[in-house]
Amino acid sequence: MVAVRRSYGPRPRLLGAASRVVALGLALSSAGCVLTQDLPDPALDVPSQYKYAGKPDAPPPLDWWRGFRSAELTQLMEEAQTVNLDIAAAVSRIFEADAQARQAGAALLPSLSGSGSETYSRTSGSSSSGLTNGGREVVNYSASLSASYQLDFWGQNRDALQSAEETAHANRFDRDVVALTTLASVANAYFQVLASQDRLRTAQSNIASAQRILDAIKERRKAGTGTDLDVAQQESVLANQKALVPPLRQTLDQNINALAVLVSRPRESVRISGGSLNQIAIPRVTPGLPSELLTQRPDIRRQEAQLASATANIGNARAQFFPTIQLTGNGGYQSSALVSLFQPHAAFFQLVGSATQPIFDGGKILGNFEFAKARQDELLQTYRKTIVQAFADVDNALYSIKQTTIKLQLQRDVVASSRRAFELAEQQLRAGTADIVTVLNVQQTLFQAEDALWQAQLARLLAIVSLYQALGGGWEPRMEKPVNAL
Repeated sequence: MVAVRRSYGPRPRLLGAASRVVALGLALSSAGCVLTQDLPDPALDVPSQYKYAGKPDAPPPLDWWRGFRSAELTQLMEEAQTVNLDIAAAVSRIFEADAQARQAGAALLPSLSGSGSETYSRTSGSSSSGLTNGGREVVNYSASLSASYQLDFWGQNRDALQSAEETAHANRFDRDVVALTTLASVANAYFQVLASQDRLRTAQSNIASAQRILDAIKERRKAGTGTDLDVAQQESVLANQKALVPPLRQTLDQNINALAVLVSRPRESVRISGGSLNQIAIPRVTPGLPSELLTQRPDIRRQEAQLASATANIGNARAQFFPTIQLTGNGGYQSSALVSLFQPHAAFFQLVGSATQPIFDGGKILGNFEFAKARQDELLQTYRKTIVQAFADVDNALYSIKQTTIKLQLQRDVVASSRRAFELAEQQLRAGTADIVTVLNVQQTLFQAEDALWQAQLARLLAIVSLYQALGGGWEPRMEKPVNAL
């Protein structure tokens, strides 16, 4: 079964001397509180190993992109981590969630406010038996402190704080999800750039080859061994090769633009030298155990935190059925003379304890409670699906790497055979013994095979990136237990 974890790293907490002021009240309120329920069990079977995984090896490192051994790719990755706008927005959402957690935690502490006032009043004059009595002027000064505190007897405020804290943790994992998606996008776009450059070079080489064949056929026509039809057919082959260039240039430019967006720079300031896919190393990636994936994928941890937040909300909604116990106090000084404002005889105070029990609210509290339970169930199902999808992602990526590797090996054989056939056909063409139809077929086969080879190399690299992404990116180094440890 899937084990539910509750360790997410640092949490925003209420600290300081002010918390000790209400220690007694918290002790009283905790005596009869309704404890928040544990997270529901997702009830999923975790496979013991992946179907297409090899022998266990070292897990992917934190800087997994260095395994491709491309200095330019590493520079782009490091730049994207610091300047990408999606990551920056995700970090801002963390601060927002932390602030909301502090707001939710404020209800666990008493509120204290101070006030001071000066009141000036004058009574109206009165007339009696022809005599006029002038009004009296009164000045009153006051200074007071007011405090209020709601006893969290049923755990309502603590559950609200826990829900806000878990939401803050979910936002931290959301930042990791955004960062991982960004890094995978950088790698994919960079490899697309290299593939486009390789395909462009191959297309230019094929254009030159098609032009050589066309010149040779024209020579045959001059010698009377070729026809205009032969020339027209080869001209069609040459034109088709030239028509492949503009889409490749467009793809190259689009992927450079994508990299510019990912590193938050205008296109004009981005210089991608690129190179060739042949210069990229192929890292060996091992996925580890499926049970380890639950602690490595940030989207799983995010869904778990959101489920914990919804579970805490159920406790908060349940507590609303019970009475609210409020303590308020007001005290200070009041005097008609400022010099005697803080004398003992001018002091006053007031203490009030109140309890409010909901009786009829048209089903509002019940509706809120049922909504909280339904929300928890929704997030539970989403959590379960995220776990199942994570295992499927890893299996898909492993199988994709296996099949694209086989495809690449076979495609290299196709290119080697096609190139040999093309060389022989060209030799026979110049010797005047080649069949034009055979020449046309072998050169088209070669041109298509060479282009497909670059696409096969790209597909394998993209499959490796997808595996890194499916595994949750790089993993923290494992702490090996010393042999002689007690």
